[in-house]
Amino acid sequence: MVLVITPDWNADHGTLRAFERDGDGWKATVEAQDVTVGRSGSAWGIGLNPAQADGPQKHEGDGRAAAGVYRVGPIFGYASSADTHMPYEAMQYTDWCVDVDGSPYYNQIVDTKKVGEKAVEGASEPMRRDLHLAGDQRYKIGFVIEHNAEGKRGGGSCIFAHLWKSPTDATAGCTAMPESVMRRLVAWMKPEEHPVFVLLPQSEYERLRTSWHLPALGKQP
Repeated sequence: MVLVITPDWNADHGTLRAFERDGDGWKATVEAQDVTVGRSGSAWGIGLNPAQADGPQKHEGDGRAAAGVYRVGPIFGYASSADTHMPYEAMQYTDWCVDVDGSPYYNQIVDTKKVGEKAVEGASEPMRRDLHLAGDQRYKIGFVIEHNAEGKRGGGSCIFAHLWKSPTDATAGCTAMPESVMRRLVAWMKPEEHPVFVLLPQSEYERLRTSWHLPALGKQP
């Protein structure tokens, strides 16, 4: 489990930890690390957990990270390979994540060599940010957070964990962190252990921790 806790629904930053199953409980494997999240905070997304009525609901373009429980999808990056046991996809200049609501490819990473340039018209998420956006390194290495996996219209798209630009730069809805932390996570996760990504504001974490069988963290800073 990769766990991110934010101070409240509107916070653009949080604390990341990682845990492994230890019998019926959890053992910490990555201690507390600072991360940034959506510039507008977070909101309930569409994942593995039951829908939650109390609190903001994620929608396309809201600038909020997706709160809830999600499968970890493929690792992606600029290099041809990465130190990971997880499925890895080397991104090319022609790879885009489609954030155009109503597109048949909504919330999917597609290659224009296969689907055509027209399929990504209006999309704002080139997966090779370094080639499209003046050397931007934020997608150098990252992983897909499987929010809205069925592509519900307007539900929000292209939610990733990726590298941060700086400790004070929030995102459009992703979770961003230093490269050293990301490298440690992708090397540690294994597909046979079914890794999940959990993001919750502190109050929701306290409310749901027991029923969702989440780790006990003790007093938070």
